[in-house]
Amino acid sequence: MTPDGRPVLSRAAHDRAHLARTLPDPAGGRPVRVLTVDGQRTVPVREGTSGPELVWDERPELPTGAVFLGEADGVPYAAVRGERSLTVNGRPVDLWAGLRDVGADLGDLDAGLLAEAIGIIEWHERHRFSPLTGAPTTVERAGWTQRDPTTGTEFFPRTDPAVIMLVHDGGDRVVLGRQAVWPPGRFSILAGFVEPGESAEAAVAREVEEEVGLRVTDIRYVTSQPWPFPQSLMLGFVARADSSQELRLDPTEIEEARWFTRDELRTRDGQLAVPPSISIARHILDLWLKGEL
Repeated sequence: MTPDGRPVLSRAAHDRAHLARTLPDPAGGRPVRVLTVDGQRTVPVREGTSGPELVWDERPELPTGAVFLGEADGVPYAAVRGERSLTVNGRPVDLWAGLRDVGADLGDLDAGLLAEAIGIIEWHERHRFSPLTGAPTTVERAGWTQRDPTTGTEFFPRTDPAVIMLVHDGGDRVVLGRQAVWPPGRFSILAGFVEPGESAEAAVAREVEEEVGLRVTDIRYVTSQPWPFPQSLMLGFVARADSSQELRLDPTEIEEARWFTRDELRTRDGQLAVPPSISIARHILDLWLKGEL
């Protein structure tokens, strides 16, 4: 958790400068710091004095095909798709790493810019053709819109809302589940996507009943976090369930689920792997363990 209580991927220290996207040169003639994102969605990283730092390329102007990310302290930032290299503009690269690997350890500026860069690059990779005509789209507004060249229709970056919820019994227990594809012993709070025509609160109630067969009440919003894998926004909630209800698992979603006490989650016996610190699931679980939910 960050010092101000936000999930680690919700940090941002830059201005997205959305009005500048409509200008012929969003950078306004200033040199630009450019981040290269490779095909595996990893970026160049170096070990700084206080932790990992992104290695930015210093360009005299916004490169062709780059996505304008915004600015901070008068410096414009952008992202481009590219290949791995041992150096960036003469600066050594210690490793190429993804957002999951280093996102929790980066400073606020780098973390916010990296989450934005990964999200917008993913959108471009997945939406290269018009859903109306199948024609290749043209990119406009410094990478923030695509246009169907035959109909003129504009398409904007999409974000899929998902809910993630800590289900508790009003006392000392929470429900955690695990998917079959996770590492052995890994459990987490429940989650699912919001369906068309559905509120986030309704999605919480539906997903919990579908996944573990529990009916919940007292649904409350906690916080949110971008999750650009590839293009989600995680909306965090808590909800209450009567623990006398029988757990009925959806075998296509959940391999195992059960109630856990606070003491079980605090015990470091190697039998339970909680979500990594980069996830909003860990953030919400930590709040509950400290009695703040």
